[in-house]
Amino acid sequence: MNAPSKPGSKADRDVLRQDMTAAGCTLADIAIEMRTRFRMRPREAWRHAHGWTLQQAADRITQASTTRPGESVAADASLVGKWEKWPGPSSRRPSLPVLFSMAEAFTCGVEDLLDLEDRRALPEADLHLLIHRPPTVQPPTPPTTPSSIVAPLEPTGTDLVHFAAAESATWAQWAEASNVGDIALEQLMAETRALASDYLTSDPVPLFVRTRALRDRVFALLEGHQYPRQSADLYVAAGYLCGLLAWMSSDLGQLRDADTQGRTAWLCAELAGHNDLRAWVLSTRSKVAFWDGRLREAINFARHGARYQTTGSVAVLLSCQEADAWSELGAQDEALAALARVEEARTAMSGEDEIGGIFSCQPARQENYAAAAQLRVGRAADALRSADNALALLAVQPVRAYGTEAQIHISRAAACLATGEAEGALEALAPVLALPPDHRMAPVTRRLSELCAGIGRPFASGTTAVGLRQAIEEFCMDSAPRHLALSPGEGSA
Repeated sequence: MNAPSKPGSKADRDVLRQDMTAAGCTLADIAIEMRTRFRMRPREAWRHAHGWTLQQAADRITQASTTRPGESVAADASLVGKWEKWPGPSSRRPSLPVLFSMAEAFTCGVEDLLDLEDRRALPEADLHLLIHRPPTVQPPTPPTTPSSIVAPLEPTGTDLVHFAAAESATWAQWAEASNVGDIALEQLMAETRALASDYLTSDPVPLFVRTRALRDRVFALLEGHQYPRQSADLYVAAGYLCGLLAWMSSDLGQLRDADTQGRTAWLCAELAGHNDLRAWVLSTRSKVAFWDGRLREAINFARHGARYQTTGSVAVLLSCQEADAWSELGAQDEALAALARVEEARTAMSGEDEIGGIFSCQPARQENYAAAAQLRVGRAADALRSADNALALLAVQPVRAYGTEAQIHISRAAACLATGEAEGALEALAPVLALPPDHRMAPVTRRLSELCAGIGRPFASGTTAVGLRQAIEEFCMDSAPRHLALSPGEGSA
């Protein structure tokens, strides 16, 4: 047997509304009962009397306002919730146009939407206008039960033509209304670019919170009503934001959550039909699979992404990731072939990256991947050259990504150890070991752990090697809690 619903739950409200409707009660009766039984403010009670969600109410309020010249209202779910709670904390006072549009949408009088507390909080001028304004909505008629429904007479002749035209006009007003405009979409993409760029240099956890908040704004807009073109743009923004959350989740050591974000990002890319986004999402999923040890899957994601016709540098990164995974598998020929395709992809680039930041593969990042892959296939001298090239390129970039820079130094240290130069390895790792706790991400810690495991060879058994091993172990120990530093709820998908 199911547990009883909590008082005031959606199930309770639905049962009350159905019972009262069946008993022949009016909407006003239902709203009054909602207010009394569930201690609701009047505007919220009228919405629940209709059985509408916040977004459904917002759509109808916006549509109702279009019939009032000079009183257009752009409502959304968040605003309706704030209007319902006024006066009170985290609320917003509804303007007169909002109240009139609400009344028309709810088919009630404006006075029905205000209680004593509302009237006391209204400006005197607004209250005067409300009292002396003539009613604009006919009193609602009581709903009928199914057994008493009488089919209305269908219009005929010219009345039928006029009626059909009026229906089309009403639908056109709804279809023309949108809860997001081109300027708002442009701003959302600008904020997404800023987050992707800030992630290269900022502490990850506060940025994760900001990214999640922007994603939620985009999700809320998608639940509303907009043109198909605007929906596609919103799906693009949502896809990049979920991809960014996937990348961050992986860097914070939460690979399962990263996978969830990646799947949602892929759905958004498919719904948008956007090839660049598809490729960047597959690149992100390849990255997550790599760090999760699913190397064949990482290769498949990278190859899948490379099949799309794209602009910008995503094809470069995808080839880098394929080389990375092949080298981890010990497949030298395949890794070197993928590195050769990296240069081909760089030459074939046809435009700029749409988002940039973490969704961009600058030459320094490319050289970093090359150094790591060359190390794994036993080409220490080539890896050292690639690492030095990467550091030189990074030095002239306007934005220096601390994560990429740390991995370059680790590759350089590994190349030094591979040639028996423990002193050079310690010097290369100095900037990494000095990273503040907020910048010690899971991939950096893991690569350092792998490096530490290789210090036990005979040539690296001196005092320098022992000190290096101890410094790495302390770094990894201090970094471990950082990967779980999200507050409860901040890491949820």
